Order: sequence, then C-alpha cells, then structure tokens
Amino acid sequence: MNFEKLEVWKRSARLSAQIYKITADLRDYGFRDQLTRAGLSVPSNIAEGMTRDSNKEKRRFLDIARSSLSEALTQIYIGIEIGYINNDTGREWVIESKELHAMINSLKNSIATE
Repeated sequence: MNFEKLEVWKRSARLSAQIYKITADLRDYGFRDQLTRAGLSVPSNIAEGMTRDSNKEKRRFLDIARSSLSEALTQIYIGIEIGYINNDTGREWVIESKELHAMINSLKNSIATE
C-alpha cells in the first residue's frame, strides 16, 4: 500500500508540520523537543508500518503511531494549560488528534490479523 495516498498519513504529517511551525520560537526546548518528536512519530510510523510485508508488523506500527499521537495529545493539553500553546490552536490540534486516533484505529482494524 502506498502510504502517501492515505488521508491519515497526509493529515498527521500536516499536524506534525504545524506543531513544528507553531512551537519554533518556544524557549522551553525540552517541551518543544518532546512534542515535536511525538508529533513526527505519528506519520513516520504510519509510513513505516504500511511498507512492511506482514500484517502483524503493519498493525504493530499503527499501534506505535497511535501511542505517539496520545503522547502528543497529552503534551498539547499541558501546553495549553501552561500557556505555551494558544487556546484556539490547541483546540484545533485536540480535535485533529482525536480524529486521527479514530482513523488509525479504523486503518488498523481494516488490516487482517495473521
């Protein structure tokens, strides 16, 4: 399967890019690094998983992508709470993260278990 055609990959890559752009000037390097790494992990693991030969591996990488998304979502909530992330942007990212979570689940469920 060509991961580049997957809407979940496109949207997660877009979210990751937005996270990088919006947090570029954040001086808390530890927070920024953790959030950008978690965000980058989502489309990266979708891509890696969808190029694996076995369905078991595909599903495993989608699990990792989903876990990274949950990590990023947690950091987004914290970033909003401590004033690092603007409320409107944060709410958009929360909504997008929840939709991506459902999309990853759906994709994973569409892949037969071995």
